[in-house]
Parts: sequence; structure tokens; C-alpha cells
Amino acid sequence: MTDRELLRQIERSAGQRAGYKQLVREFSLGGGRERRLLLEHLARLTAAGHLTKIDRDTWAIAKAAATRDNLIAGKLDLHRDGFGFVRPNERQRGGDDDIFIPPNEIHGAMQGDQVLVELAPPRGDGRRLGRIVRVLTRRNPTVVGIFHYAKSDRANGNYVTPFDERMSQPVIIPFDAEMPEIAAAVATPHRVLGEEATAVARDFNAENLEGLVVDVEITDWPTPSRPARGRVMEILGHEDDFGVDVEMVIRKHQLPRIFPENVLEEARSVAHLDAEVVSERRDFRDLPIVTIDGETARDFDDAVLVEHDEATGHWHLQVHIADVAHYVTPGTALDLEARLRGNSVYFPDRAIPMLPQELSTNICSLRPNEDRLVLSCLMNIDPSGNVVDYEVTEGVIRSARRMTYTQVHRILDGDEAVRAEFADLVPAFERMKQLAEILNHKRDRRGSIDFDLPEPIIEFDEFGAMKSVTRSERNWAHRLIEEFMLSANESVASWIENLGVPSIYRIHEKPEPRRVVEFEEIAASFGYSLGLGNLPVKKFQTRGERRDNRGSGRNPRQHEVPEDIPVTPRMYQKLTAKIAGKPEERIVAYLMLRSLRQARYSEKNEGHFALAAPCYTHFTSPIRRYPDLIVHRIAKALLDAGVSGHGKQGLGHRVLGLENRGARRKTRGSEPHPADASFFAQEFDAGHEVAEIIPEDDLALVATESSENERRASNAERELVEWKKLKFMRERVGEDFSAMVLSATKYGLFVELDDLFVEGLVPLQSLGALDNDYYTYRENTREILGERWGRRFRVGQRVRVLLERVDAPAKRLQFSVLLDEQDEQSGEHQTRERQGRERQTSGSGKAKSSKDGKSKKKKEIASSVPAFAANVAGPGKKKFKGKRGKTSMQRQGAKPHPFPKKIKKSKRRK
Repeated sequence: MTDRELLRQIERSAGQRAGYKQLVREFSLGGGRERRLLLEHLARLTAAGHLTKIDRDTWAIAKAAATRDNLIAGKLDLHRDGFGFVRPNERQRGGDDDIFIPPNEIHGAMQGDQVLVELAPPRGDGRRLGRIVRVLTRRNPTVVGIFHYAKSDRANGNYVTPFDERMSQPVIIPFDAEMPEIAAAVATPHRVLGEEATAVARDFNAENLEGLVVDVEITDWPTPSRPARGRVMEILGHEDDFGVDVEMVIRKHQLPRIFPENVLEEARSVAHLDAEVVSERRDFRDLPIVTIDGETARDFDDAVLVEHDEATGHWHLQVHIADVAHYVTPGTALDLEARLRGNSVYFPDRAIPMLPQELSTNICSLRPNEDRLVLSCLMNIDPSGNVVDYEVTEGVIRSARRMTYTQVHRILDGDEAVRAEFADLVPAFERMKQLAEILNHKRDRRGSIDFDLPEPIIEFDEFGAMKSVTRSERNWAHRLIEEFMLSANESVASWIENLGVPSIYRIHEKPEPRRVVEFEEIAASFGYSLGLGNLPVKKFQTRGERRDNRGSGRNPRQHEVPEDIPVTPRMYQKLTAKIAGKPEERIVAYLMLRSLRQARYSEKNEGHFALAAPCYTHFTSPIRRYPDLIVHRIAKALLDAGVSGHGKQGLGHRVLGLENRGARRKTRGSEPHPADASFFAQEFDAGHEVAEIIPEDDLALVATESSENERRASNAERELVEWKKLKFMRERVGEDFSAMVLSATKYGLFVELDDLFVEGLVPLQSLGALDNDYYTYRENTREILGERWGRRFRVGQRVRVLLERVDAPAKRLQFSVLLDEQDEQSGEHQTRERQGRERQTSGSGKAKSSKDGKSKKKKEIASSVPAFAANVAGPGKKKFKGKRGKTSMQRQGAKPHPFPKKIKKSKRRK
């Protein structure tokens, strides 16, 4: 067999791919030597680029890298085990699945890099595989990690272990690399650390950096044969020092944290209120407009007022948003920095703002009793909650009061002391609640999904140390602001969409069929369903299974893949109402949320599935979100061009897509809104369309960047909260807690503590020590089952757990399951019943064969094993030695015991 013969054989195979066993059979290879030669041939052809290794034992003819259809650009997400996935960029996404990259095909790319992937020939199961052929953009100019000295003089240098566990290789620091000054470590300007952190930071020893957290600049990127090299730029301190965790997360996620001096200077120069600009705007300063925010908020970007017309029954809602676009103009240093950041990032005890404080907490913040420029949306709402008409206008306000959610909640809850303090505003807040309830009922009628999932809140003591983790409380004070902001966002989106002007929308696409099917299977175990009926599926057989079953007389196994499913928001809404108040509400709502896609920004209006809104944007937070600032610029440009700000939301609701925007612009003039008649007449009589305020291609880039920045900020916020939970739980190792099973996987049980809002893992191995059983994960039922006693663990089950250890490297809490008194008594009862049956059998007087004697001996040994343990225990004191040596259960840490015959069969099948 020559290389040419081998290549021709693979070319003739289906899909130009072949497996090792197939080639052995087709070439009629004999013993081990011939098969080793085949592997050498395959390895040589793969190294030469003639073949591509698809998986462990399958090869395919390599396609030319120059074919554009075979190349996809995307973002690399690595796994700590070495492999990775590439998420294709939105414009090249050909399917819903990411591309799997084997460890040997990473080729020096790092976590988060933008890479170019060559797709391998498709597999029978539909999974997409590929190899990285080029790194397009490096996303890790710096890496934060723990500094370690070299263990020998023959090493290439000292090294830094990255904090990001997905970067499995260390960064080498050459011995002659320049080191930063120790004295500047704590005094580094623009650190997010507060003064309290600097005060308690430990001193660093210039002669010993072992174990300190450092920030490293990459000077040489990694290759397949050599790790990355770098130099230490900054010493952050000891990992456990107060505030260092925030600094580490900021640098790990590459969050911009330092405002350049030219940006700060520009912010100082524009942070003033021009009296001439104020005089030209619509004046709302005499109205009792208020802001409602959290207790710790410092940037107030929205203010509201609600009035009720008794004669018509209509409600008048005013939503005033800080006019950030007046101060941050396109192309300036402020604008470029805001676009780079994308959004503000909020940590439990501090924040990284999108704009400098001169703007975010001063001139743009709607502080009480100070004149502020706003962009307003004034809505006329009928008694059913429908927006009859609206107006977008520039204005100036003077907030009458800065209110907190807690104060408003107490007013609405009837707290006499608080109601007396704000007696003049009590009627206003009662009107707000009435309108919010009407708007909420309207959203319910159209099918909007309202997940009321709690979020963790980290509480600190007076010294800045974490003292507890609690669930956030979402009351009507929060809800009324949410309802008012939703209405304003829909109205502005409808106004811009009606005009056919390119803009940025907040879209939420229909869920993937595969995720809907997975949710239906899990929900069925709780007795719930979305009500989809019979699901349409597509059946297929893999080539490998067809080949392996060829000539065997057996039919290859068929796989089913769900096709498009007609799921609607109302289905989710109805199920949300069914589970309200039930013990399983938390877990089912969480699973429902996981089945949905992630909302994102887009230049194309594709509607918002969860809100059941055909047209939606973000308009209400320009201080902390860059897309909102873009929408403000578009709205202000339209108003400056003489376009009327009046509109009807209903017109926008008839327009669901932008694919026919040009045709719609030419025909829409026949039925204009009365308030816009003069504008439409002028526009279409002149024979030209509405000019693009911002080109659509630029909007597409901004939408993509903003979505990525939003995910980056969300990941950083979530990771820091989880890390603080780990540090908080270190002092509670050995304590037991009540918990609920969130999910059952092949790794074990993921549980959430009832009181502390903390999650962790019960490894599958630890369950064997619970009752001397062998536990396995059943994928079809998504539960973990004990094969000897039949004990089951499934989603939503209540358990008692013990915190065994805090796994800092994996950033995970490890628990073990405890048995309560009822379970223990039940186990003892089962043991007594079994022993009684055995005594009756032995006293029956029947003759026993030698086989029966062996069986009796096995039963006696098995019955002597304790049925259940009151607490998690290690291997038992008494060990039973069998002829087979150690069993699988023993390798997983459980007590050894002789398995019944049926368990041996199940293991053989596995």
C-alpha cells in the first residue's frame, strides 16, 4: 500500500472520508505490523496537508484553504481541557452550531481571539469540525495571573499562571525581563480600588514576588511548540487582599478602565449648561417630575411623570431621558472612548462608567433641583394600556425629587411614616402604580413573557468585607419604572421604523428548535409542557452506523433532529402563569430562560420574541449604553431636520421587517400620519427618500460591537459575584445546608442553597459513599440513578448537602448529599425486610445445591453492608474482597461490595 493508493481509496469513499476500521477492512490488513504502517501513512499524509483528521479514527481529504466556502471567521472559546469552539460571526453564520476545534488544531490561538477556521468535511451526526488556519485579531494583549519563580536555572524563565483557566499554558517571563517598581503597585493611578482597599493592602517584598497577582503584557504569541512570552507590567497584590479580585476580573476581561487625558479634558470642556440652548427647548421645569433609582445609584438618566385625564380616561406618561448626545458628538474623543467601552460595568461595590464622571454623575445626571437637558417621549395611553399617540421632543427639566426604590415601595405598601414624609408626591406614585398595572396587563394580553427570576445581591459590612449573599427583591417600585421604559422604547422604535430611517434595534430571535425540544423533555418530568403537540422532526442515519451494520441484518439506528417549531411567546407566558407559586417555579423558569436565545443589537428590526414586540429599541439609558446614544443621535437629527416627533405606535406595529424598506418608503406617502403630513409631502414630492443619519453598514458594526461588549461586561459581573461567593463560603466548609437540585449531569448534581443563593456541584463519585451504591447518569430521563437501591436524583428535588471543599482553581463549590432521618429509617427498614425474607428462605427445609449455597453466601455478605449512612462517609472500615479486585464503584470512592448479576450486565452494556 502506497500513499497514492491510500489517498485514492479515501477519495472514493463517501464524503471523501474514511475511518481506520474501514481502511483496515478494505485493504485486508492482517496483524499489528500492517496496521501500524497504516497509521504511519495516515500521520504522514496528515502532516503533509493531504489529509485532515476529523476525529479520533477518521480522516478526510483536505480541501484547498483558498476556497471561501470552506473558511469561516469567528471568535474562539477555549475549554480548560484543551479543545475549543469557534462561534461564527453573525454575517457568516451558516447554522446554529459552533465549530468544534480539537486540541491539536488550535495552532497557537488564545481565548477570545478572532480566528479563521477551515471547515472539515461534515460528519454524519451533523457536528461541525474545523482547524484554525490563521489568527485574525488577538484579543489578549495582556494576561493577569499568579507569578511563580522558575524551579531550576535551566528553565526558560519565570512564569505566570493565567487566572483564566481556559488558558492552560503559562506565560514565560524571561530572566532578564524588566520588572515594574514595587512602590508603584498600590499607587497605580486610575485603579478601580477604593481608598479603603489601598489602606489595608499588604506590603510587597521586592525580592519575592512568589504568589502575587500580576498583569503581563504578551511580547511573543504562543505557537504549537512554545508557550507565550511576556513582561510584567503591573503588580496587583495578594489574591486575597481587599479589592484585588475586582482588579483581576477587569484585566482578565480586558475592560477599559482608564480614561485618557484628552477624553477627560474634553469632558471638562463640554460639561456646562448653555442658557441659549435651554431657552430654545420645550420647558418642563415647573412639573413635579421625579427620578426613581437604587440607593447606591449616582447617575440618574431617566425621570417620569404620570397624569390622568378624568374626562377621557386617558393617561399621559412623560419619560424624560438625559440628552447625552448633546455633549458627546460623533467622532470626538469622548465618542470613541464610549464606543470602545460600549456600556458601564457594575460590580457589587464599585463600577466602571462608560463616560467620565464630569458627564455621567454631573451635567448629564438628572439631579434634583438642577436644570438638565433631556430627550423626551410623551405618550397618550388609553384605559386599556394602548399607546394612542406619542411625541418625541427635546426639552429641559428640573427634577423635583430623587426617590429610591425602597422609598417608593414603602409608599405604595402603606408605610405611614414614609407617606407623611413625601405627602405631596403620594398621589403621583399611586397614579404611577395604576398605570403600570394597566401597561403590564396589556403586555400580558399580547403574550409578553415576564420572568421574575431573582438576582444575587452581595452585602458588605462597614469595613467593606462581604457578609452575605441574598436574593434581590423586585417589587412594584421596580416594575413601574420597567413598564414606563418599555413603553418609551417601543414608541421611539416605532417612530424611527415608520420613517424608514436606518437605526439600531434590540432584537430577540425565536428560540432554536433543539433547545425547545430539550426543554419540553425536562418540563415533562415536572408535568408541564409548552403545548406544542406533536413536534415535526427530521430523521437521519449516520454513515458510520450504516457502514458498521452493513451485512449484519440489523437496521442502523435512526437519529431525530427537530425542525422548525411554531413556538410563540404566549406559550411561554401561559407556562409561567402555571408554575407561579409552585415549589418548582424557580427551576422551571430557569430552564425556560435557558431555552431562549440571547437578546442582541442589530441594524435590522426582527422583533423581540420575549416582549412579543414587533419593534423595540434601547432609548432610555444613554449614560451607560452606547446603542442608546446612537438612537438619541438619530432622533435628534430627525428633529433638527424638521421631522415631526408625533407618531402612532400602531403604524409601526404593522411593519415587522426591513427587507422592503425602499419600497415602503416610496409607497408610505399615500397614507401618512396626520401629524407628519407636511414632512411626508415634502419628502416624496421632492422625489427623494429620508437621508441616512448613520450608514447602515456603520450601524451593523456598532450593533455587533455593542452586543460583544454587553456579553463581556455581563460575564465579568457574573464571574466576580461567583468569586466573592467562593471567598465567602471558605469559612463555612463543613456546614450543612438545605438545597435544590438545579440540574443532573454526567458529572453530578448542580445544587443551589436555599438561604444563600449559592450554587455548587455534588460530584457523581461522592454519591457512591452515600449508601454504598453505584450511581450512573441516565441521559434519557436526565436523572442520576443508584443501580443497587434505586435511589434517584432529579431536577427540582430537595436535598440536604454538606460543603466539603472550595475548589479555587475550578472556581467551584463541592458538596456532598446528606441523608435525613426519614431516608435513614427507610433504608434500615428495607434492610430488615430483606434479612427477614432470607431467614424464611433458609428455614424452608428445601435441599440446597452448591449454586444455592453460593447465592446464599452472597446475600449474607450483601446484607451485612449498612443500607444507608447518616452522613457522607469515606470508604467503610470493613472491606470485602472479591475475586474481581476493585470495582468501578471503588474507583469512584464508594464502599466496595459484590454486585448482583444484573448490575454486571448493565456495566457490560455500558
